[in-house]
Amino acid sequence: QAQVLEESGGGAVQAGGSLTLSCRGSGLEFAQRAMGWFRQTPGQKREGVALIHWTDGTNYPDAVQGRFTVSRDTAKNTLSLQMNRLTPEDTGMYYCAAGKRFEAAHFGTDQYNFWGHGTQVTVSS
Repeated sequence: QAQVLEESGGGAVQAGGSLTLSCRGSGLEFAQRAMGWFRQTPGQKREGVALIHWTDGTNYPDAVQGRFTVSRDTAKNTLSLQMNRLTPEDTGMYYCAAGKRFEAAHFGTDQYNFWGHGTQVTVSS
């Protein structure tokens, strides 16, 4: 079975609002795997906004710390990103990424073998 990641939940929201993104996996078990959420804007590199390690520990960059929360539901094989107090700077295409099992997640993109097609988030002021 092919490994597929599919994101959903993006949309347009006003500054200060919230969105929850979801990533569903098929052919790939999410449990005990390094995973992350990344975002990208035109002309910019893809940047990590939330990491979850194989131990379920998490990391966030300063720009989203305290506003974004990543979580994993192994029963449903989904990865979620709860985003609160959104700002226009959060606008971008958001991607779900999966790396190897039993590894810590890092902000560099090279670690991740599988990527979804992305879901667009647009925050207006």
